[in-house]
Amino acid sequence: MHSELEQLLILQDREQKIRQIGIEIETVPLRRKSLEAQLAASRASVEALKQRSRQVEMDRKKLELDVGTRTETISRLKTQQYQTRKNDEFQAIGHEIERYENEIRKIEDDELELMVLADKVKLDLTEEEKKAAAAQNSIARQTADLEEKSKALESQLQRLTRERSELAGKIEEDLLARFERLFKSKGDAAIVAIEHGVCTGCHMKVTTATASQVRAGKEIVSCENCGRILYDAA
Repeated sequence: MHSELEQLLILQDREQKIRQIGIEIETVPLRRKSLEAQLAASRASVEALKQRSRQVEMDRKKLELDVGTRTETISRLKTQQYQTRKNDEFQAIGHEIERYENEIRKIEDDELELMVLADKVKLDLTEEEKKAAAAQNSIARQTADLEEKSKALESQLQRLTRERSELAGKIEEDLLARFERLFKSKGDAAIVAIEHGVCTGCHMKVTTATASQVRAGKEIVSCENCGRILYDAA
């Protein structure tokens, strides 16, 4: 194999690894954002249940006040009823008292339903707080792992970048520029193997002359179809 071709293959390996690590590094903020969103959602669920619990308690206290107000009204009406000497007025007040007593019974039924609901919300809140605590611990561990991985990737990237620079310095300038153009434009590999007379980059058959030149290994040969640099896989 041509000596510079060997150098180019090593350089390509470093370039591919640099590209892959770059992609992984780019995903770190997205993964961090995803973890933060999970944590926020967990906290929001807890807060929603807390708010629900507060609202139920407020509604229950309002019903208590409504009962108290009607009880006072009944007491006042009864005093008026005992003081009146008119039968029709006595009966009218009695109807009013009965109406308020019916309202109180309805309110007390509603209050009982709210008490049952309050107990359920309390249980739900306790369960959700347990889930939130577990989620927080899990997300904290995942975040720490992500930060550790991010540092490791940055370290690898720096090492590979240094190696890439050293390798590039050993390759003839025009050939290096040609390789870099190909690597950028093809998006996968600038240098590919030729197998059974076929370029593994574009999967097209090359000419017999091209295949012979690649096997000879005395010069840098390109695929006449896609332009990639070829090497013999045999």
